[in-house]
Amino acid sequence: MAGAAGTKTSVGTRLVIVESPKKARMIAGFLGSGYVVESSFGHIRDLPSGADEIPAKYKGLPWARLGVNVEDHFDPLYVVPADKRAQIRKLKDLLKGADELFLATDEDREGEAIAWHLLEELKPKVPVKRMVFHEITPKAIQDAVGNARDIDDHLVDAQEARRILDRLYGYEVSPVLWKKVMPKLSAGRVQSVAIRMVVDRERERIAFRSASYWDLDATLDAGEDRTPRQFPSRLVAVDSQRVAQGRDFSSVGELKSANTVHLNEQTATALAGALRDSQFTVRSIESKPYSRKPYAPFRTTTLQQEAGRKLGMSASQTMQIAQRLYENGNITYMRTDSVTLSDTAITAARAQVRELYGASYLPDKPRVYTSKVKNAQEAHEAIRPAGEHFQTPAQTGLSGAEFRLYELIWMRTIASQMKDAEGRSVSIKIDATASTGEKCDFTSSGRVITFHGFLKAYVEGADDPSAGTDDQETRLPDVAEGDVLPAVEVLASGHETKPPARYTEATLIREMEEREIGRPSTYATILGTNVARGYIYKKGQALVPAWLAFAVVRLLEEHFTRLVDYTFTASMEDVLDEVAAGDLQREGVLSRFYFGDDNLEGLQSMVSDLADIDAREMSTFPVGGDDSGIVLRVGRYGPYVEDKDERRANVPEDLPPDELTVDKAQELLEQPSGVEHDLGTAPDTGLKVVAKAGRFGPYVTEVLPEDAPKGAKPRTGSLLKSMALDSVDLDDAMKLLSLPRVVGKDPENGEEITAQNGRYGPYLKKGTDSRSLATEEQMFDITLEDALKIYAEPKQRGRRAAAPPLKELGEDPASGKPVVVKEGRFGPYVTDGETNATLRKDDSIEEISLLRAAELLADKRARGPVKKATRKAPAKKTAAKKTAAKKTTTKKAAAKKTTAKKSAAKKS
Repeated sequence: MAGAAGTKTSVGTRLVIVESPKKARMIAGFLGSGYVVESSFGHIRDLPSGADEIPAKYKGLPWARLGVNVEDHFDPLYVVPADKRAQIRKLKDLLKGADELFLATDEDREGEAIAWHLLEELKPKVPVKRMVFHEITPKAIQDAVGNARDIDDHLVDAQEARRILDRLYGYEVSPVLWKKVMPKLSAGRVQSVAIRMVVDRERERIAFRSASYWDLDATLDAGEDRTPRQFPSRLVAVDSQRVAQGRDFSSVGELKSANTVHLNEQTATALAGALRDSQFTVRSIESKPYSRKPYAPFRTTTLQQEAGRKLGMSASQTMQIAQRLYENGNITYMRTDSVTLSDTAITAARAQVRELYGASYLPDKPRVYTSKVKNAQEAHEAIRPAGEHFQTPAQTGLSGAEFRLYELIWMRTIASQMKDAEGRSVSIKIDATASTGEKCDFTSSGRVITFHGFLKAYVEGADDPSAGTDDQETRLPDVAEGDVLPAVEVLASGHETKPPARYTEATLIREMEEREIGRPSTYATILGTNVARGYIYKKGQALVPAWLAFAVVRLLEEHFTRLVDYTFTASMEDVLDEVAAGDLQREGVLSRFYFGDDNLEGLQSMVSDLADIDAREMSTFPVGGDDSGIVLRVGRYGPYVEDKDERRANVPEDLPPDELTVDKAQELLEQPSGVEHDLGTAPDTGLKVVAKAGRFGPYVTEVLPEDAPKGAKPRTGSLLKSMALDSVDLDDAMKLLSLPRVVGKDPENGEEITAQNGRYGPYLKKGTDSRSLATEEQMFDITLEDALKIYAEPKQRGRRAAAPPLKELGEDPASGKPVVVKEGRFGPYVTDGETNATLRKDDSIEEISLLRAAELLADKRARGPVKKATRKAPAKKTAAKKTAAKKTTTKKAAAKKTTAKKSAAKKS
C-alpha cells in the first residue's frame, strides 16, 4: 500500500508529491508499495495577498506592498500562507524517511513553478527528480518514473516573470481605479484587455444604425418526374447589377457601393408581381466535388468553445469537469494548446473506428495534426480519452455532466481519425424576364453528401444559431440547361441589418486566442473574474458590459493606453515565450516593463502623476449624442442618467448599454427611482400596494407596517414588458404578486411545478429543472397538462426555439404516444416524448420505420438510465527498488536559481 497520510516513510521509499488528494490516490494505486504519494493541495507559497502576510522585517519598505523588490533585481517576496503551513510540515516529516523525492505536479509552466517552490521550501537532502505525464494511467505513471528529469529553469523563469508582471500591473493600476472610478475595483494585464474587447463590441452596437433591404425568393416547379419537384431560387441580380444584401451596408446603414441594386418594399413587391407569370430558364449548371476534412482533436480553447455550444457549459464549468475527468484517469491533461495525438492514441482511435464504423470509414494512413497556435508546445498532447485502449462513454460508468463532456471528447477524438466527408455541391443559374422588362438572375445552391465519413461520428456546433452545420444537405432536382421551369410563387421579403453579435464565452475565447492575448489555460479564470467583479454580466449566453466597465476602459485607454492595447498585450506573450525558451532574461523583461527605457514609458511613471485624470469625466457618457442634454454617470451606487435640469434617475442594472436611448432615458427621468405610485390595498392581506422604479426596472410591492416582524419580506413582482409604470393598476399588481403560481404537481413524482417570472423571461420550474415559456401571459393561465407536455419534450439548450420534427412515424405500440425523429446535439434520434433513443449507424432518417423506432425505444427503456459503475481497486503492484543515483539535488537546486538570483528571493 502507498504510504498512509501522516506516517513516516520506511527506509528505501520514494516520496511523490502531486497537487491534489484525488490525483494522489489515483497515482498511489498505480505505484504500489515502495512509494508514498502525498498532495501539496495546490500552490504552497506565493506573493503576499495582503499586508498581514508581509513579514515584519519587510513592513515599511517602499516595495513591500507589491511583494516584489523592484529596487533589487525584482526579487519576489514569497510567503507560505497560514493554511498551507501544516501541510508543509507534513511533507517535511514524510521527506525525512524517504531516499528519493519525485515532484509530480502538472506538466505546464504553472506545474513546473509549483515543483520549484516545493523544492525551495522543503530543501531536500535526497535526490530530486521531476516526474511529468499527461494522463493518469498505470503505464503513463510507470513511464514517468522511468523518464524523470530535472526541473526546467526556463519554464520556472517564464512563469515567475508572468506572476510578477501581473502583480505589478494589478497592484499599481488598481489603486488608480479606486481613486478615480470606484473603490475595490481591480485591473489585470489580460483581464482588463478582455473587458475592453466586450466594451468595444458594445460600442459598435451603440453606434450601429440599421438599414432595411428586400429580396425575392422564387419557388420553381421542376416537374412531377423529378425529386424534389419544387425547389427555391433567390434573386441575385437585376439588369446585371447585384441585388444588395445585408453585407453590402455599412455599420451606419449606408450602402457601400453604387454598383448594387437596393430593393425597397415597393420595388421588390412590384418586381415579384411582374415575375409571377414569367418563364424561368436554366442558364447553367455547375457541379463540383465536395469534401470536408475532420476537425482536429480538442485543445483547451476549442473544448471550452464546443462545450459551450453543445452542452451549454461555461468555460469555468468545462475546466472544472475536465479536471475531474483527468484526475479520475478518464482523459489526458486538459490545459494544452497542442492538437497532436501520440502514436498510441492514434492506434487506439483507429481501432475504435474500425470496430464501430467499419474499415470503409478508416483512412489508409493515420491523420497527423499540428497546432496553428503560436508557440504551441507540441510535446504535449491534445485532450483525448486516456489509455492505450479508449473506453466508450458507456464503458466509463460516468454520469451527468462528466459523461456528456467525456462523450464530446471521445467523439471528437474518434472522428479525427476517420475519412473525409464527400459529396457534390451544385449551383444552378436561372434567367427570367419580368413583364416590366427587367432581366433577372436567380441562383439555387445545393449540396449532397454521398459519404458521411467522420460526420457519422461528430459534427461541430456553430456559434450562430442560424448557421448551417457541416452535415446539412440541400437537394436540388436533376434539371438540364435550357429547361423552362414555371414559378409556383415569387415572394418579396424584407430584412433589417443587425448589429454585430455580442460575444459569448465561446466567441470571446476564440477571439482572444486569435489575437494571441493571454494563455488559453487562464481564459476561464479571467472570464469568471470579470463577471464576479461586476464588469460583465450574462444575458442568456451573451456577455454584456456594465457601465462600470465603460468607465474603467475609458480611463485605461486615455491614460494607460499601452496597457490595454491589443498588440502590446499579445507581444508580451511572445516575450514570455522567449523567456521560457531561454532567449531572454527575466530581470530585463521586468525592468523594461516597470521602469521603461528611452523608447518606452514604464509602469512606474504612468501611475505617478494622476492629477490630470478627471474622475467625473471618466465616468460620464452622453446619451444619444452630445446635443441630447442627457448624460449617463457611473456613481458609487450604480449608473444613473441626468439631464441639464439636474433631474436624476437610476438606470436598471440589467438594461444593456445599447438599449439606453434618448427616449429610454427620458422615460426613466419621468419615473425616477423612489417615487411611489399608490395602487390601493391588497384584498388578501390588507396591505398598501405601490408601483416603483428600481435598479432592476419597474416593479410593484406591498408596504409593510412599521411594527412588522423583523425579517418579514413584502411580496414583490417586476412589471411585464406589456406594462408601464404610469398605467399599471391594482388588478395588474395582484396578478404580479401572485407569482410564483403553483401550476400543479407532476403525477409521476409529486414534484410541484410553478410558473415564475425571471430575469430572462417567464419560465416553469420543477425542482431544479427550468423550462422557458413562450409568452408572459402563460404564467397566469398555463394548465398542468400543458406544463407536462413542455417537460415531456427534450430540454432545449440556449435560446433557440425547438426545431420541428424531421419525420413523424406514428404511435409507439408500447407507450401509445406519437413517435417522431428529431435532430439532437449528437445526431438524429427517435422519441415518444418520454424516452429518447439515438439512431444507430445503419439507421437513416429517410428509411427508418415505426417498427424500427419502437425497437430502439424498447431497447433504451430496457437498459434504463446509465448507472455509475463502482471502480474496483487496482491490483497492488510491488515496485522493484532501484538504487538511487548518487545525486544530492536537482539541477534547479544546484544552478544559479538557488545560489545566485533565487537566494535573493525573500521568504518568511
